Amino acid sequence: MPNEQITIHAIINGEKVPTEKQAPRENPTHPDEIVGYAPLNTKEETVQAIDAAYNALKSWAWTEVEDRMERMERAIQKIKDATPEIATLLSREHGKALYDSKGEIAISLMWMEFACKNVKKVVSPQEKEHENGRTIITFDPVGVVSAISPWNYPISLSTIKIAPALLTGNTMVVKPSPFAPLAVSKVVEIIANEFPPGVLNLVHGDAEVGIELTSNPKVAKIAFTGGTKTAKSIMKAASETIKKMTLELGGNDAAIVLEDFDVNDEKAMRRMVISNFLTAGQICMIAKRIYVHRSIYDAFVEKYIEAANKWIRVGDPFHPDVTVGPVNNKNQVKYVRSLVEDAKSKGAKVIPLGKILNPELMDNGYFLQPTVVLGADYHDPIVVEEQFGPTVPILPFDDEEQVIELHNESIYGLTSSVWGEEEHAVKVARRIEAGTTMINTAAVQGLDVQFPFGGVKQSGVGREYGEEGLKSYVETHVINLPKTLELPYIPE
Repeated sequence: MPNEQITIHAIINGEKVPTEKQAPRENPTHPDEIVGYAPLNTKEETVQAIDAAYNALKSWAWTEVEDRMERMERAIQKIKDATPEIATLLSREHGKALYDSKGEIAISLMWMEFACKNVKKVVSPQEKEHENGRTIITFDPVGVVSAISPWNYPISLSTIKIAPALLTGNTMVVKPSPFAPLAVSKVVEIIANEFPPGVLNLVHGDAEVGIELTSNPKVAKIAFTGGTKTAKSIMKAASETIKKMTLELGGNDAAIVLEDFDVNDEKAMRRMVISNFLTAGQICMIAKRIYVHRSIYDAFVEKYIEAANKWIRVGDPFHPDVTVGPVNNKNQVKYVRSLVEDAKSKGAKVIPLGKILNPELMDNGYFLQPTVVLGADYHDPIVVEEQFGPTVPILPFDDEEQVIELHNESIYGLTSSVWGEEEHAVKVARRIEAGTTMINTAAVQGLDVQFPFGGVKQSGVGREYGEEGLKSYVETHVINLPKTLELPYIPE
């Protein structure tokens, strides 16, 4: 596949739909190379996709859960079989290292398998006999779901929505990001082919497509992963018809390093580095700021740089030794670079990290050498904003009250991590405002699909993963059969 161009299509009611307008997707490693083309669907085509899902819902909602599970299990096997091809395509269009692309697919499959194994428990009706009669509780599909996924983990953050939605009897329209539309479309197509026409639909495009997906009255639920600013617009659009929403948004996740953390623990330090620079720092749940107790600050920085220089190897995603590839797109390069330059202009020290394995690519591709920033102010943009790139500030703190306040004053609260003696770290973690806090690890390394994931404050609404992630796609329906049909306190 190295230089093959891929053309993908919208899928509406089980058919590939040819589109007049298409958008190219370049290779971030070699921006002159076009990896493939995605359609620019229209509002009218988006309406057709929503209508197809709405019509399919009438029968799909009443299928047996065993049938849904069997279909999803067939799709899982086909994705497994196609993993080498899909991972290669993802690395070409995204820029993440090949091992990272394979890891994303592995996480996606892990979640899909968990959802298959647990959906029956979630949707099985409950029946209760009690002193007032009998009550039946059913867990019904919400309806048509609009799923909008981002570019940083396009496959994982699409399947996190697709699996629970279809398994619980909903139908869907999925819209990927134009910055990584190709590999995820292959995955959606594999899944869609295992389900009846209209159950899973796929569209691509710009603002008008997104607006239709979030405002159309036939859409019952929106599942969105992306920026907080966009989410605010989505919530306004959804308010007209009071749609259900699951929103996983931005984060400025902090790592808190306590005074009893062992800076000589090489494995822990490596986990810290990976939690900062995996996927070139372009993960919503990555550790984006590090607070270190002042008593160990100097020693920590020394050991951190040492660990970073061992693990970080920048270059072509297909180079077998590369751990960090290019940033996904030109705008992100500019944004991250502006934060680093701003910190430097205010007196912060910026230290380059790692080894560049393909120096000839650095000027032409969307590459940024990873950096650590020392001496920034607690409220500099590089500390309080989500960088979403390969740079991280390290700041000292004097006591736990101070660092907890610094953490919690953020408008975000997606994930966090506390590093140190376990019981001490847990005690601090209990006071952290975040959806998930990890102990002595962070980011994807500490993710467990068995448990709910999501943010507090402006980092999101609702939860994904775990049984709670499945339950977010059902409505609870109570059917009461009372013993006494007439109430004694109502007069004749």
